[in-house]
Amino acid sequence: MSPLSNTPPASPTDPIRVMLVDDSAVVRGFIGRILESDPTIKIVASVANGEQGVSSAERHNPDIVILDVEMPVMDGITALPKIIAASPGVKVVMCSTLTLRNAEITMKALSLGATECIAKPTNSTEIHSAGDFKNEILNLVKGLGKRKDSSARPAAVQPVAGSSIYSGGQNAPLKSKTPFELRKHLPGEMFRPNLLAIGSSTGGPQALFKAIASFKNLDVPIIITQHMPATFTKILAQHITQHTGVNAVEGENGMLVEKGTAYVAPGGRHMQFEKKGDGIHILLSDAPPENFCRPSVDPMLRSAMECWGSKFLTVILTGMGSDGLKGCKQLVESGGRVIAQDQETSVVWGMPGAVAISGLCSEVLPLPDLGPRVRQIFGKA
Repeated sequence: MSPLSNTPPASPTDPIRVMLVDDSAVVRGFIGRILESDPTIKIVASVANGEQGVSSAERHNPDIVILDVEMPVMDGITALPKIIAASPGVKVVMCSTLTLRNAEITMKALSLGATECIAKPTNSTEIHSAGDFKNEILNLVKGLGKRKDSSARPAAVQPVAGSSIYSGGQNAPLKSKTPFELRKHLPGEMFRPNLLAIGSSTGGPQALFKAIASFKNLDVPIIITQHMPATFTKILAQHITQHTGVNAVEGENGMLVEKGTAYVAPGGRHMQFEKKGDGIHILLSDAPPENFCRPSVDPMLRSAMECWGSKFLTVILTGMGSDGLKGCKQLVESGGRVIAQDQETSVVWGMPGAVAISGLCSEVLPLPDLGPRVRQIFGKA
């Protein structure tokens, strides 16, 4: 807690404390009304620029800050590190309009410590028809604001034959607060994968940068579904290339999938695949969202199995919800392999927790160990 804060430490039963920082009073009022419609959320401050946001963070010690990108006096990218310093442990959600410039700034903010980004309505028409935005921001704030010491534990863990409750190898200590069982592979399943598939959501960009840095010179395609708005995914692909040295592109309809390249599903569309005479091509789909997401991990995995078979590796990184669970279950039942990020290093242990608790993972690893282990599996250690 900041030394200037007079706010006592939060208990698991306290409401989630949110601060809004946006130069538009209309947008602050709109978001504030949405959030306070839920009794588990409390707006502790609502201010018009980054400078006010920094001083309010010191006074109110919020759990979550919804931070605009473009503001007078002090913009969001300048205020971000100051807010994090003023209120240690705070989770900052960048809230910006869907422009290439704002997407670039938001990606920079994510690399500087922001937790997530969300696209905000920009006019009165969008504000009054923003049901999707309401659900998205409520779910996001409630997911991020969940107290770690109050996480619900599953009533029971389904045992998996031949497995053990370890998260990093036979002699590794348990890193998760939530129990799970590791899946022991049969001898015939210890194959060299022909594809690497990755699913991620909240906290995913930072995790992707760290993990993919280990994937240089992998001679297989890498396919990625990261839950992000349209426009942002193109910038994400560019930043993956810049941060990791792995060639990454946003998937385009008809694009030939090549070894050694990472393909990011575009925001707002499912990324699927089809076989043609010269290889496997990307097939973008406007089918309805799955698991409340588009793009979604599950249709990517289903389609990948149709084109590459089941001999591939899926990695599930930090994220809310359970997207990817059904696809991973189908993959494992067909002989594929799944690895998940552990609870300790995940921003939200929703997606990786879902596959771990379901007994689908051969390994559950801290983020720093995940990339090197995947590289080892592909024979590049």
